[in-house]
Parts: sequence; structure tokens; C-alpha cells
Amino acid sequence: MKRLIQTDCAPSVARLLGCTALALGLTAGGAIAQGITAGSFNASFAAMGQLKSVVAKGKGKIGVLLPETATSARYTSYDEPYLKKAFEKAGIKSSDVIITNAQGSESSELTQAQTDISQGATVLVVDPISSGVGSSIETYAKQHGVAVIDYDRLTLGGSRGYYVSFDNVAVGKLIGQGMEQCIAAWNVKKPDILVMAGAPTDNNATLFKQGYMSVLEPKFKSGAYKNAGEPAGTWDPSVARTTFEEQFTAHNNINAVVTPNDGNANAVISYLKTLKVPPHSFPTTGQDGTLTGMQNILSGYQCGSVYKPIYLEAQAAAALAIYLRAGETPPAALVNGKTMDSQAKIEVPSVLLTPYWVTPKNMNATVVKDGFVSAKKLCAGNMAKACAAAGIKS
Repeated sequence: MKRLIQTDCAPSVARLLGCTALALGLTAGGAIAQGITAGSFNASFAAMGQLKSVVAKGKGKIGVLLPETATSARYTSYDEPYLKKAFEKAGIKSSDVIITNAQGSESSELTQAQTDISQGATVLVVDPISSGVGSSIETYAKQHGVAVIDYDRLTLGGSRGYYVSFDNVAVGKLIGQGMEQCIAAWNVKKPDILVMAGAPTDNNATLFKQGYMSVLEPKFKSGAYKNAGEPAGTWDPSVARTTFEEQFTAHNNINAVVTPNDGNANAVISYLKTLKVPPHSFPTTGQDGTLTGMQNILSGYQCGSVYKPIYLEAQAAAALAIYLRAGETPPAALVNGKTMDSQAKIEVPSVLLTPYWVTPKNMNATVVKDGFVSAKKLCAGNMAKACAAAGIKS
């Protein structure tokens, strides 16, 4: 695709029109592709079809490295199929896309990256298990002239060219605001909040906490809320439950807990139920928009969950990869932000997407409408009444 700059435009009508066309990105075959923005994507995947002219100019394969399935089913249930669909809609042959999952093994993720490159990958989309293996992958890719996009998690100290994710500080702010709203709505007296977090090896967990602490810290400082503690973080629900049990045993005045995702929230909620804690009395928070999270929200044990439509993230990553595969600079309207790599001390050009806070009021219009959560499964058994109250039909 030609660069959208022309410096020799004469003031004749014909040439003026040509210059205007170039300025607007209306060159043949590139008009629509240069019109791709971070807001172009939706559940129809229609925007991907606008990239076919860029696909035609590209060479090599695209390797996608996914991290694991142990702590989240999203990678097999959503990321992989959505990425495949995004590439397909753009016209990339399935034989030119390699998607692997390292199943939590850093050595496997590095080996998969090396194998992809040996098989002709010119672009890697990497969701690193840790920044350590992410940096190793990116160093190897750079040595072999392969472009890298960090997907969902930023590799601290890495050398990737771009990053695609939801605005993770905004995700955290939604969690903090959700807790604040829930404390008021559930009439929690003298909020004594345990602040939990995700794994410290995950930069996203750091950003999430930055977001929710920006909401809660002023409350702690004013004395409106009490900070009951900030134990070591984890994404393992069983560890989260043990941590909560220990904290609650030591500080039985705790009456609310910031939980950074639905899995950890469910672990805490399961324990609270063994103590016969009634609904709408002990706020927890969540993230990921899972089926279990939605049921806990409808049951009155979880305030809400941050929903990140993964089909948006998958399309954004696929679009970036397609531009890089063609040797093109992605449009500025697509790369709509920057994310600080605190270790490398650089700002990484980023596509940052918008997350949503889901409660019973908008559950039907978000996760259910998108098919992210099945209404039939959500409303099964004793959940039918709660679903009806939320306007959800199974």
C-alpha cells in the first residue's frame, strides 16, 4: 500500500482531486484498509474483509502463540476460534496461520515460536506465559527478522513492535467502581475490604490493581473504607480460596473482597457459602464474563464482572498481523494508544479496546447477546427465576 502522503500537488482540479484522494486514504485497493480503526470491529467480523488488498501483498505465515488453559478456558473456547475466523474473513489461507497453545509450559512456548519461524512465519502474535519467555521469544524473532505483536499480555523488557489488549487500567477501574457501587447498593456498613490480585508475573494483573486502587485508595485514605490487607496475588482459584480463608480467619471483620477475575471470585464465594453468608451482603468482584461469574452475579454473590469481548481483541490482533505481514505501517487510527513497558522504559504502540462492566441490568445486552454466555446454560435449574428478573430468556 502506498504511503498516504503527496508533496508535489499542483493546484489544478484534477491534481487537487488526486491529492485529496490521497490525503483521505482513497488510493485504489487501500482506501478501506487505511480506514480501519480500533473501533471498526464488531461481532460480524465484517471489517476483516476490508483487509483483502493488504493480505494480497503479504508474504509468509502468521504464528499465534497462546499460553495455557489451566486458569482460563478463554484461549480454546474464544481466542483460537475468533482468531481463525478473523484471518479467514480477511482472506488469509488457513495454511498460512499456525495457532498453538503452550499449556503453561514456557519451554514449549519458546519451542513453538522457533518452530513457527522455521516453517515460514514472518509475524508472531504472542500471549506470553511470562515476560521471561516472552523476551526470549522476541529476541529470537528479532534475530530472524520476524515481527512480533504482544497479545493480551505485555512482555516487560521485550522487543515487540505492537501490543493488542483491552485497556487494562480501565478494566481495574471498572472493578473498583463496581465495588464502590455494590457497597452502596447492598448497604454494607463499615466496609472492610480485602484487596486481592492476579499473579505478580502477569503485567495485566499489575495494571488491573493500579486501576482498582485508583478508585479505592481515596476511600481508604478518607476512612470511608478500611483496607483489610493486600495478600500475594494468584490466578489459581484454589490458591485464592486458601489465601482468602487465611485472611478471613485472621481478620473476621472483612465484609468485602476485591477479586480480580471470576475464577478467584467463585473460589471465595464457594467458601462464603459454607459459612452461610447470605446473598447481597458480602461484595466480590470479577472479570472475564464467564458463565459461573454471571450466575454468581444473578445470585447476589458477585457485584459484576468486566466483560472483554474477545472477538474485538482477536480481530485487532489479526489486522495488525496482516499489515506487518505485508510490510505496511498500520493506520494511526487502529493503533490508538501507547502502553508503558516499565522494564524497558519505552512506550509500546498499542491497540487498546474498551471493556464493559456487566451486572444483571445489562447482562442480556452484552454477554448473552454476543453469545459469549449461553442463555440456556445460564438459566438452567434454579437460575430460571433470576434470569427472568434480569430479562434473560433461555
